[in-house]
Amino acid sequence: MIIDSLLLQITLIGLLGVGSQWVAWRYRLPAIVVMSLAGLMAGPVLGLMNPSESYGDLYSPVISLAVAIILFEGSLNLDFKEVRGLGRPVFRIVTLGAFIAWILGSLAAHYIAGLSVAVSFVIGGLLIVTGPTVILPLLRQAKLKPRPAKILKWEGIIVDPIGALLAVFTFEIIVFLMGDPLAPSALVTFFLAAVFAVGIGYGLGKGVGYMFENGYVPEFLKSAFVFGAVIVCFTAADEIMHETGLLSVTAMGMTLANMRISSINDMRHFKENMSLLLISAIFVMLTASLTRDTLVEIFQPEIIAFVLIMLFVVRPLSIFISTIGTDLNNSEKLLVGWIAPRGIVALTVASYFAGALSDAGFEDAEILVSLTFALVFTTVVAHGFSMRWLSKKLDLSQEGPPGVLIVGGNPFTTKLASTLKSLDVPVVVVDSSWRKLTSARSEGVKTFHGEMLSEQTDYSIDMTPYDYLVTATEMDSYNALICTTFVPEFGRNNTFQLNLSDQRGDNLEGLNHTISGRILFRKDVTWEPLNDMVENGYVLRKTTITEKYTYGDYLNNLDDQAVQLFVKKKATGMLYFFTEYGELAPETGDIVVSLTPPSKEFEKIQEKLETKRKNKQQG
Repeated sequence: MIIDSLLLQITLIGLLGVGSQWVAWRYRLPAIVVMSLAGLMAGPVLGLMNPSESYGDLYSPVISLAVAIILFEGSLNLDFKEVRGLGRPVFRIVTLGAFIAWILGSLAAHYIAGLSVAVSFVIGGLLIVTGPTVILPLLRQAKLKPRPAKILKWEGIIVDPIGALLAVFTFEIIVFLMGDPLAPSALVTFFLAAVFAVGIGYGLGKGVGYMFENGYVPEFLKSAFVFGAVIVCFTAADEIMHETGLLSVTAMGMTLANMRISSINDMRHFKENMSLLLISAIFVMLTASLTRDTLVEIFQPEIIAFVLIMLFVVRPLSIFISTIGTDLNNSEKLLVGWIAPRGIVALTVASYFAGALSDAGFEDAEILVSLTFALVFTTVVAHGFSMRWLSKKLDLSQEGPPGVLIVGGNPFTTKLASTLKSLDVPVVVVDSSWRKLTSARSEGVKTFHGEMLSEQTDYSIDMTPYDYLVTATEMDSYNALICTTFVPEFGRNNTFQLNLSDQRGDNLEGLNHTISGRILFRKDVTWEPLNDMVENGYVLRKTTITEKYTYGDYLNNLDDQAVQLFVKKKATGMLYFFTEYGELAPETGDIVVSLTPPSKEFEKIQEKLETKRKNKQQG
């Protein structure tokens, strides 16, 4: 029974979308898969809602605008600096690779799925898309190495509008071949509209950037201003020629990304949150709008065969052929040749062309929605669940224990990093002073010489292996600034800084908690005491909690001068740092690390030596 209240439907869509994202995060599942299943259950399975019918004429414009915002947010990440060294393979994949995929996909649609030549070439052009709505969530979960991750990201964002335009172009060619007297002028209009769309995007991007740089837009209005400009950009182009709006917003986003305006960077995480919410809602709406007949039609043998050919023949061949002569190795080609999940753009544009082609007299076009959804759902499931496994097998994954990025080279951070390394925890120490990194390098700890807040450092350090940020320089204000900058990337619960010192004149006791990291260790432990302890012989001691030696026993034996640092969980490998607020409760098998006075450690060593001596005598 369909829910009558539109307000209740909207609420349910929001709950299902955000709830799916949480379930996916909690159980480490591909979010797109969970959202699709949630939409199917609410729509064709249980019949609770059908957004396409309930929202009527508003349904398509809402979906289109949401896709435009998502694509714009994705294109804001397309800084040309990021693709240095990968320009050739990326260019070949989005041009030659896309062309090969179009031709092979069209032939598969004709000879395998049984579609007419005209309909086959339209759907073949559309199905070259992957898109940020599906590839970016998978990349966040898979922890790929930088090269394949960047290639998949750039391909997904750039090919999205190209696929839609290719489908439009093919449709115009079909109309021309059918003898429409207006077709030649329509073809010219198409090409001019595509060029005009790029011009609108570039012009608006430059205009918005100029206004931001010269202070013509107040800070509180910038996010709203950008979103308004995106909607204008998309609508202006799309009203002239259908689907050119996607090309226009992509051009606008890339223009702003390469102007490197600080205001745009400040808003990026807000736009990412908006994009995440829109992706969640749209996937639920699209899958909930499918009919049971569409789901039944998916299981036709010709559709199943077409999907398998697209997965195992068309995609791998297009990547391997297009990347001949590039510096991609076979493992990278194999991974990129397998990963190509289709998403929102394919579904929305397929429904448009199903109607347009049917009106033009192509009765077989009615199957396009079922065919597209079959490929979308299959690729999302297959690639979503296999991406992490395959990347590990090909040694292209950075999946492993959660790592720690430490800012500040000094005796304490050297010992901390060395201990983390001994526990097989990925760790790197960053400092702008080469001299301060000397001790860390001598201990064999990975270091990076550079300014943490520099844009160049952001491109040079691969943040993927690191889940925790620890700022431990001698300047409290600098620690707080770094934490504030990287909270959106690491999360507030995983961003830490040393306690504030009152000995250097910073006087930061009133520092707002929203512009600093979580305070580490005890209240009296600041930068000076920690480094004094290390220089006076204090050592980092690792203690494993067992059934016989409980955490209570450990606390009873802990020296009053010792400082508890962190706990490594046996079950998950997660790290939990001791902070000023909150208590930790280590369990059996967990490792507790503390900074212990040398006398206590000396006694432990003596006890071990004495035990060994007695055992030898008894033996």
